[in-house]
Amino acid sequence: MSIRKTTFVPNEYYHIYNRGNSKQKIFLSKKDYERFISLLYGVNTNERFNFFDMKKGGGIFSKQIENPITSIGAYCLMPNHFHILIKPLSEEGLTKFMQKLSTAYSMYFNETHKRTGGLFEGKFKSQHITNDRQLKYIFSYIHLNPIKLIDSKWKENGIKNLKLSFEYLNTYSYSSFLDFNGQYRKEKVILKVSDFPKYFPSKHSFNQEIIEWLKYN
Repeated sequence: MSIRKTTFVPNEYYHIYNRGNSKQKIFLSKKDYERFISLLYGVNTNERFNFFDMKKGGGIFSKQIENPITSIGAYCLMPNHFHILIKPLSEEGLTKFMQKLSTAYSMYFNETHKRTGGLFEGKFKSQHITNDRQLKYIFSYIHLNPIKLIDSKWKENGIKNLKLSFEYLNTYSYSSFLDFNGQYRKEKVILKVSDFPKYFPSKHSFNQEIIEWLKYN
């Protein structure tokens, strides 16, 4: 088993991402997306994760997570990859979180879809965010990913329909966009925005930032 050489510094910010092996889809159903999102919350602890908590009334989001190992600032799931903005709270926090997340989801996915072998394309990828401008941009970058599902060339050619694109983001439930946009969801407990700079003090400021990037060509 290969050992990751990267050292993740506690209380620093990282953009984490990975995709399916050979670019295959890692989410095939609504249930798949919901399981991964539940795991984002459930495995973020030094305590042992109990799968039965996911089946109790109210689901995993009704459970208070003790001893979290990371703080999550934003996330987005796409059919064949995912993005997470994350802050490790201890030296091994980020690595431990990703090991638990990847293992738990791979086991679920292989069992559910009757497959074997590795699900992800090797180790997760990481980008250390070292300045304020980059950190603020990552919030938009992560949340704008779903636009590719309706316009794969929007970054190269510009947005064709701004209103339609923004409305689509407001219907895409597999990211934290809706939480920043003021919608009440049980999934909001995944985020610990108080551990990140307050770039978007209101729904309006967040929407303005997103719209500016959609307009940018």
